[in-house]
Amino acid sequence: MRPRGKLEYGDQAAPLRTCVGCRVRTVSSELLRLVAVEGVIVPDLRRRLHGRGASLHPSLSCLELAERRRAFPRAFRVAGPLDPSPVRAHLEELHSERIG
Repeated sequence: MRPRGKLEYGDQAAPLRTCVGCRVRTVSSELLRLVAVEGVIVPDLRRRLHGRGASLHPSLSCLELAERRRAFPRAFRVAGPLDPSPVRAHLEELHSERIG
């Protein structure tokens, strides 16, 4: 029986996280970790920032789904709106690198 919350990934068990946009559970290494810092959502590329994190597939479609569902305040357990513009800029940069 496989342990709950982990997925066999290669030879090791890897932690699972749920994307706040599409709600699909996958290996945490395939998701972008986000942290809310003073009302702004920032990508945590090194996975070292303090605070409650949320996971998102590195795609604009998942970001738009999360915004439409108002998932970020729930995920970070904060009241009021959060600014996702740094995350959007990061994802647009990733997308342009893939194309160009």
